[in-house]
Amino acid sequence: MEYTLTPEIRRTIRNTIGDAFHRSVVRNKDREALIFGDRLWTYHALDEAVNRLANGLLALGLKPGERVAAYGKNSDMYVILWLACTRAGFIHVPINYALVESELEYIVEQSRSAALFYDPAIAEHVKHIQPRLSCRLYGTMYGGDELDLLRIAQGEGNIEPPEMSLDENDVVQLLYTSGTTSRPKGAMMTHRALLAEYMSVIIECQTDSSDRSLAPLPLYHSAQMHAFVMPQLLVGARIVLLPAPEPATVLRLIEEEKINTFFAPPTVWIALLRHPDFDRRDLSSLTKGFYGASIMPLPVLQELARRLPNARLFNAYGQSEMAPVATVLKPEDHKDRPASAGRPAINVETRVVDEQMRDVAPGELGEIVHRSPHAMIGYWEKPEETAEAFRGGWFHSGDVGYLDEAGYLYVVDRIKDIINTGGVVVSSREVEECLYTHPAVAEVAVIAVPDEKWIEAVTAVVTLKQGAKLDPQELIEYAKGKLAPFKVPKHVFIVDDLPRNTAGKLLKRELRARYADLLKGSKG
Repeated sequence: MEYTLTPEIRRTIRNTIGDAFHRSVVRNKDREALIFGDRLWTYHALDEAVNRLANGLLALGLKPGERVAAYGKNSDMYVILWLACTRAGFIHVPINYALVESELEYIVEQSRSAALFYDPAIAEHVKHIQPRLSCRLYGTMYGGDELDLLRIAQGEGNIEPPEMSLDENDVVQLLYTSGTTSRPKGAMMTHRALLAEYMSVIIECQTDSSDRSLAPLPLYHSAQMHAFVMPQLLVGARIVLLPAPEPATVLRLIEEEKINTFFAPPTVWIALLRHPDFDRRDLSSLTKGFYGASIMPLPVLQELARRLPNARLFNAYGQSEMAPVATVLKPEDHKDRPASAGRPAINVETRVVDEQMRDVAPGELGEIVHRSPHAMIGYWEKPEETAEAFRGGWFHSGDVGYLDEAGYLYVVDRIKDIINTGGVVVSSREVEECLYTHPAVAEVAVIAVPDEKWIEAVTAVVTLKQGAKLDPQELIEYAKGKLAPFKVPKHVFIVDDLPRNTAGKLLKRELRARYADLLKGSKG
């Protein structure tokens, strides 16, 4: 029997992100939704602001399907612009606010964005390249003199949602990868993919309307926006936004706002643990602690559990192309499997395979691949890279790992971070785990440096805890007692800070380049 989906039926059953958020507004109308500085938005007020902005941008000549670039730190207007794009049919293009000059220009032009909205504090980066950009429309998120999104959102514009011809399979965001090995690629995310991931997160991470969340990690990054802020908005939670994860401010607000759920990558958790306010502040309200975005060192995880006894810990693993959550390690599994990334989320199927796409045996290493409605539908205007990512009908993560007998995933390393030393493969993570157990070590990154004898030399770059002193050779001797000889670092460098991006991820590519040049120069 054939069925005809009339326009009325299609509108009734439509399920876009804008539709899902409106359903949350109806349920949570007068609840506090979003706080940024001295601005507080209830769900109802936030919904009206989103509609004003969506209608305002349409009136300015932007058309459905056009790309709208967002270049700024966290703010209420960053969230409102994103939600307005979901309502008006624009494709949102979040851009790392640390990018400047050619990096910024590349993403704006590669996406062929029709509009670029930015923070006044970084306006000079836009002004400098503006003559070379093809955007038709420019404006500030807030605090600007000309076209300013906050004025539109708070103005007298139309508060009804625009009636657009939208579909859940429409691309709603180009989520650019960090470009660790090449130019960034724009992962095309649909309404359907992101909503499937939101539902997985709500179930697996126990997202609830009673959540009082602090969001200081950058919203241009998929983890903060799509694993936390958006699922929380869909269930009626309360979110305090911060422009950056400054440790003293984060710890103060956890105490003052009685924050009960908080996400950070390992580097930010380490910074919090090392800050003197960690033990001075009352953090007892924190009952859910999330980590992810990169591998958490086991000694740090154990310290976190000990010093936050009220917090149930979750590990969320994935990548931008998976929207981003693929697997979750729940609190009840941390005791027996603290090093695991958990099991696949409810909307994800995960395998570990060899180069011929055959499943490897439990405990054996292979590449982690996924099938899921979370997945992107490809890289924007990059068909070859898209074909490579989806070869064999699975999304290839680029991560090396293994499954245990019970189906729990263990992420060993990124493929590019595996070290081939003397013809033997070494996981940088395993060496890092060892060095983290030294009482003087605060943070460590293990990298491969080209070497004439070893092919690649295991090299450790280390920061120390406040007041600690450590000789590099002492750390090498320490490792000799705990690691096989071929895993022991050939070089150790003590530094004040490790390079990281604004999402808190360590930039090992910068370390590899820096120390390859340094060691090459010392040999010369």
